[in-house]
Amino acid sequence: MEINRKRVIQAAIIGGLFLIILIYPKQIYGAFTNILGVILPLILGGALAYVLNLLCARLEKWYFPHTKKRWLQKSRRPVVIVVALLIIIAVILGVLQLVIPKFATALGDFFTSVPTIANNTANWLKDTDQLPLITKQLESMEIDWQSIQSKVMQYFTSGVSGIFGSAFTIFGNITKGIVNFFLAVTFAIYILSSKERLANNVRRVSHAFVPQRVLDKIHYVLQVANKMFSSFIVGQVTEAFVLGTLCMLGMWLFRFPNAVPIGAFIGIMALIPIFGAWIGAAVGFLLIVVDSPLKAFLFIVFILVLQQLENNLIYPRVVGTSIGLPGIWVLAAITVGSGVAGIIGMLLGVPITATLYQLLRDATNKRAPAKPQKKAEAAEK
Repeated sequence: MEINRKRVIQAAIIGGLFLIILIYPKQIYGAFTNILGVILPLILGGALAYVLNLLCARLEKWYFPHTKKRWLQKSRRPVVIVVALLIIIAVILGVLQLVIPKFATALGDFFTSVPTIANNTANWLKDTDQLPLITKQLESMEIDWQSIQSKVMQYFTSGVSGIFGSAFTIFGNITKGIVNFFLAVTFAIYILSSKERLANNVRRVSHAFVPQRVLDKIHYVLQVANKMFSSFIVGQVTEAFVLGTLCMLGMWLFRFPNAVPIGAFIGIMALIPIFGAWIGAAVGFLLIVVDSPLKAFLFIVFILVLQQLENNLIYPRVVGTSIGLPGIWVLAAITVGSGVAGIIGMLLGVPITATLYQLLRDATNKRAPAKPQKKAEAAEK
């Protein structure tokens, strides 16, 4: 009787929450958005701490792992955190140092060549007798210059106030982003410096308020998710390094200019699954087209071939094998994730799908009876 009463109360609570969601969807979504904006630095800090912990755990194995000196043991965690942050900052700054000066020079050369291109176009029009024809076509067109002038003035007058408003909005967003970034980094450092104590507190609270049966299921799911996410991050970094190296070697082989900065930038952008390399390829095209439009065209052909190699061979094998997910599901997870949540969806789609795939496979193996052939093989062993 008591069990039925609890089930009725639970069903009533769930039904009430469902009705509230149906009646007030906009209010609930607005409240959720506000709460998410407040706790966003904490979420980013937790994600940053998780990623940094993968590097810190490896660095701790190298920093006097068998020492018995007390001061070395106490200094292990802060030294490792600082070194991990310095490694990441050095990699990012190194790539930017390679790419930004080249990119700025390419843009300067492009704008410098614009007058030459305009003069060549004008000379071509004169030589081919196309200029008088274009002039006649423009004269034959009925253009309401007064209407155009009024629209331009209206846009200008309304745009001036909009420019100031947009400037304040942009300044506010930039300031908020910088503050959130430093809060996230601070929170990540705090988590890493006291992760054992935080884990112990969470364990004590969960054991005090959550049944052991539920805790075992939660622990199993989190263990699978941790394995998939950590393997995905390691595999993604490995794949990005392989792709950047192949791009650099290929550009050296075909004598494309700026092989080192373009290869390094494509490697960094390849941390975004599948589509990140195209962002790097666009920057590489701009760097090459100023030097030689033909080489820029051949570079795009080279990237197309390399991208096909990455999508069909490198990425599914390196990342898919590291997380135990078939290649077709890797591509499906990236496609669906990008459609649902953009770049964040591309980053999280593969490990989430791998986690669900592993949980479903384990549940299926427990429920589905083994085949007779497998039972016979197990009996023989």
